[in-house]
Amino acid sequence: MRLIETGAVPETALPIEGFRAHLRLGTGFAEDGLQDAVLAGFLRAAIAAIEARTGKVLLARGFALELARWRDGLRQPLPVAPLRAVTAFETRDAQGVTSPVPTGRWRAVADDARPAIEALSVALPAIPAGGIARIGFEAGFGPNWADIPADLAQATMMLAAHYHEYRHDTALGPGCMPFGVTALTERFRSLRLSGRGA
Repeated sequence: MRLIETGAVPETALPIEGFRAHLRLGTGFAEDGLQDAVLAGFLRAAIAAIEARTGKVLLARGFALELARWRDGLRQPLPVAPLRAVTAFETRDAQGVTSPVPTGRWRAVADDARPAIEALSVALPAIPAGGIARIGFEAGFGPNWADIPADLAQATMMLAAHYHEYRHDTALGPGCMPFGVTALTERFRSLRLSGRGA
């Protein structure tokens, strides 16, 4: 399985001014925008960490899932949520020839925790030997910062501020995340009850 990010978060969607205020950085100086690229980098890093922890895409963008085999012949979970739309579904053989999968053979299940593609007939289409199935989709809470749930937006700001504060510190252990961030994101994490979960 390979998840490919096909769209990037545009700079305009990042709350640079809000983050500057969160950090209580000075304003009104001629060099106000000088640190924007650095602040955007901390925000992008925090977004990536929150998304990895929760499996939720904060700002909407495109993805493609490539699979050599189905997890289940009737239902294929998607690795991130919330699902906004399936934009393409095709199989590709070993020679690179693609075949679109007709929309009447499957449906998208836009579950907030575990979105999936489900077969409407006997099974999902057969994946050619040596080939792949490719599902293109858009995921995310929305295109704007205001679309993100308030607790996840706050956790992102807190984590970005943590990265900013400790930007020169290399002594923190792997996976180190402030308690407030873990507390705010905990309810969004996927709960796995069995080996068949997404």
